[in-house]
This record gives sequence, structure tokens and C-alpha cells, in this order.
Amino acid sequence: QVQLVESGGGSVQPGGTLRLSCAASGSIFGFYGMGWYRQAPGKQREYVADITASGRPNYINSVKGRFTISRESAKNTMYLQMSSLKPDDTAVYYCSMYTQPTTWGQGTQVTVSS
Repeated sequence: QVQLVESGGGSVQPGGTLRLSCAASGSIFGFYGMGWYRQAPGKQREYVADITASGRPNYINSVKGRFTISRESAKNTMYLQMSSLKPDDTAVYYCSMYTQPTTWGQGTQVTVSS
């Protein structure tokens, strides 16, 4: 059974950058698409971006041009490079692997505040 561990969250000022990482255990990393989701206080979890097993990315409109999703098979790791961060990006960020059922990480907090 695959396990996902996120890292890289923290507190930054508006306009700052962060890179989130999601490390996957096991040997199935290359077979499944993966995604990033986030949940702000008092809101439902929402889709942010995902990437197919072959590396094709997709993004929610609000992060296009600011966030970049990528994956590195040699390290069994997916990334989310976030730049030009805004206070509205504040949330717990979760990574997922599109297994059946979907596998989730434990989440990492991102806080954007001056």
C-alpha cells in the first residue's frame, strides 16, 4: 500500500515562493496520475493541480502562471512550485495519488500573510 508524505509548507509574505514535495513509498509511482488539493479554514477541499503519469499538467485557473506541478520518477516525488503567493492561497495542501481508492497524504500548512 502506497503512502504519501508532504513537506515544504511554511509561512511566507505575499509575493513569496514555496516548493511543496510529496514523496511516495512503494514501486507504483510511475503508473498513476497525482494531484495537489488544498483546504482553507471553513471551506471544502478544492483541486489545485494534477499531473498525469506521463507528465501532462493541469491547473485550476486561479493558480495558472503562478504554480508549477512536476514529478520526478527517480525520486518517487511530486512537486508544487508556488510563486507570487497570495493570502487566498493560505490552506492545508494535500497531495494525492489516483489509485482506487485515491491515496492521500497528511497535509502541509501554507500560510501567506504580511
